[in-house]
Amino acid sequence: MRIVVVGGVAGGMSCAARARRLDEAAEIVVLERGEYVSFANCGLPYHVGGEIEDAGRLLLQTPESLRAALDLDVRVRHEVIGLDADARTVTVRTPSGESLLAYDALVLAPGARAVRPPIAGLDSPRVRTLRTVPDAVALRERVDAGARRAVVLGAGFIGLEAAEALALRGLEVTVVELAGHVLPPLEAELAHLVTQELRRLGITVHAGVAASSITHGPLEDVVTLADGTRIGADLIVLSTGVRPATEVFEAAGIACVDGAIVVDGHGRASAPGVWAVGDAVASTDPVTGAVRPVPLAGPANRAGRLVADAIVRPECARPIPQPIGTAIVRVGGLAAALTGANRSALDAAGIAYRTLHLHPNQHAGYFPGAGQVHLLLHIGATDGRLLGAQAVGADGVDKRIDVLATAIRAGLRIDDLIDLDLAYAPPYGQAKDAVNLAGMVGANVLDGTLRLWYADELDRVRRDALVLDVRSTAEFATGGLPESLNIPHTELRSRLTEVREAAGGRPVRVLCASGVRSAIAHRVLTQAGFDSASLSGGMLTLRATLGDRADELLTRPEPVLV
Repeated sequence: MRIVVVGGVAGGMSCAARARRLDEAAEIVVLERGEYVSFANCGLPYHVGGEIEDAGRLLLQTPESLRAALDLDVRVRHEVIGLDADARTVTVRTPSGESLLAYDALVLAPGARAVRPPIAGLDSPRVRTLRTVPDAVALRERVDAGARRAVVLGAGFIGLEAAEALALRGLEVTVVELAGHVLPPLEAELAHLVTQELRRLGITVHAGVAASSITHGPLEDVVTLADGTRIGADLIVLSTGVRPATEVFEAAGIACVDGAIVVDGHGRASAPGVWAVGDAVASTDPVTGAVRPVPLAGPANRAGRLVADAIVRPECARPIPQPIGTAIVRVGGLAAALTGANRSALDAAGIAYRTLHLHPNQHAGYFPGAGQVHLLLHIGATDGRLLGAQAVGADGVDKRIDVLATAIRAGLRIDDLIDLDLAYAPPYGQAKDAVNLAGMVGANVLDGTLRLWYADELDRVRRDALVLDVRSTAEFATGGLPESLNIPHTELRSRLTEVREAAGGRPVRVLCASGVRSAIAHRVLTQAGFDSASLSGGMLTLRATLGDRADELLTRPEPVLV
């Protein structure tokens, strides 16, 4: 049997290697259009930034090493430019001309290409992408040659990694993002924390605005934004997203959705003898049912292995699990991570949900170095099923998001998190780990013990309710909502009459710093007959939601006299 794999790196090479381990007799040919068939594309920004000094460390395998270890016939600079699914042949452009190659099984792993938006002047030689080893080497050479100012177009994961890398090299960096905030898959209240960290690194952020043109100059280019802002740059990184590189295969009749190849549960495409894997494949979101590609290395590697099983030993091949999109990025001293569905995906799918905000410490508060993990979870409004989770913090983010990703894969409810037996010692966690605590908060919300209000309801709440701030007097003096009533939670039971008079029959909406004390106050108020709710995530989440408006709105109000 001849297995032809189109494209290397994560999905293609994982499939080829697994197929060889299962079948020593198979002829396995890998066709890679680029120079490198197996490289660490996730490590590219760190070579630009100098943390990975030698570009050679990014090369995981070579055609020679793959031949020696696995007897794979790897052909670089071989681009597939045609497919005849009926004849089971591919047309290949090689350094010595075009040729036909027959196959018994064909695996399509062409990956994705950088999206090139319609920006005038995008053909400037100062514009680079960051998708391949040559891209990273070229960017590094530009920096080493004295580049001083860089503009990064796009503030997704790769864009922010590139921005951080360039800032570490001492460049003046500006990030431009069309969406309303950086890291668009992240919820706005967490993305604001990332924006603050970018600013701490000296990076300028323009969000909610597009680049409209790039004007070429002899010494530098000028990037003009839609709002008229002009930014000089001698280096421009294009990171505005990717699109599946499937044009050849779609033209040959392979079924695609928005350019992504449609496959069944074992990776089979629409033509007999053809499979597909990786960034070019359409996956069904297990939470929302949406069909979209998931351009992540982990799912591609795992799916490649299972596709090889489906080809070589189909009788015992496991179905490919649909990826939930777990991802993490470092930005300066912070990590930002997510898994499952976010608000926009849930809203688009019409799924009713509730959102939880927590700010627990990543390890015991009495142990040196304790810091907050800003945690957000979406749960089913009635069944409490975990739908998505996000986290931002300096430490402990990866641990929590991995546990929550596992919980989503397992179909757990929010209250199941209470019972997870997680490792604890003061340097590593808390007896009530952040994940356990999220379960407790969620269980209270589901059974009605805790009623929440949200930062995006602020205008209505200020109009229709009494805002009760239960932080200490000293905390309240640092900034609070105008016209709010400050009664520390430890004094609330003895001052309920003040609350009743100030409310005048209106609902009471409680807040504190992070949501812990306001939850206690809410229980006191509810049992005293008040219409009460606690602000999800407290002042920390409110400030992040307000973003740059926070300091303007959260002044030092005079206490209300009653």
